[in-house]
Amino acid sequence: MAREFLKPAGLNAAAAASGYGPAARSNDLVFISGQTARNAEGRTVGIGDAEAQAVQVYENIKTVVEAAGGTLADVILLRTYLTDRAHRQAHGAVRRRYFPGPDFPCSTLLIVAGLADPDFLLEVEAVAHIAKK
Repeated sequence: MAREFLKPAGLNAAAAASGYGPAARSNDLVFISGQTARNAEGRTVGIGDAEAQAVQVYENIKTVVEAAGGTLADVILLRTYLTDRAHRQAHGAVRRRYFPGPDFPCSTLLIVAGLADPDFLLEVEAVAHIAKK
């Protein structure tokens, strides 16, 4: 099975340069690494604000999916990590903006003790099915 590693423009370039792989494609599946609230300049967006961070996270996922030739409708799995159950409502409201249904991606939600940066309130990884052209 051939693998292709994706490093789309518009994501945190500093992280990509340090060995972080934002996504990998294997045939028609695109595996998207956990996305956080870092913008393209590498700054954390929305410190202390779960809604603002969720928007940045889903914008990052959208950037990767579109760079792979798809849309958010191609996302088939989301795995979400929250640092506090209190962030669930804000995250859920933002997620519904990006995935309005009626067909929702499969999903898992985990509450964790912390993420790679203490300013991160959430992280989301995804899998998309995007037919190669």
